[in-house]
Amino acid sequence: MSQYYEGIGRRKTSTARVRVTAGSGTMVVNGKEAAVYFPRQGDLETATAPLRAVGLESKLDITATVHGGGITGQTGAVRRGLALALVAMDPTTQPTLRAAKFITRDARAKERKKPGLKRARKAPTYTKR
Repeated sequence: MSQYYEGIGRRKTSTARVRVTAGSGTMVVNGKEAAVYFPRQGDLETATAPLRAVGLESKLDITATVHGGGITGQTGAVRRGLALALVAMDPTTQPTLRAAKFITRDARAKERKKPGLKRARKAPTYTKR
């Protein structure tokens, strides 16, 4: 394998290891083509958004290994991992990617359930009598 640059992205409970190499623009996620792995409309566009931000759509090959979480978390993890790999490859892309909010970790996750409540914040219906 030729020279590659790596970035690790996390979102919710998902973790993605993304490797970027010079190539023809193919993207493989967990051994499958990206369009097959992310069939939902908009997920593939979200995951590859950092490439469009720096104008390298068809110049790099991307290999991603993702585990944990669901589809949305995995998409976000791949997006951040790709952005970090691009910064490792070319540090001059960092201001562009940071302005587009691809580098900042999205810390939103499911809030834990509290005792006495039905969900994290939903309380049982109040009855006066």
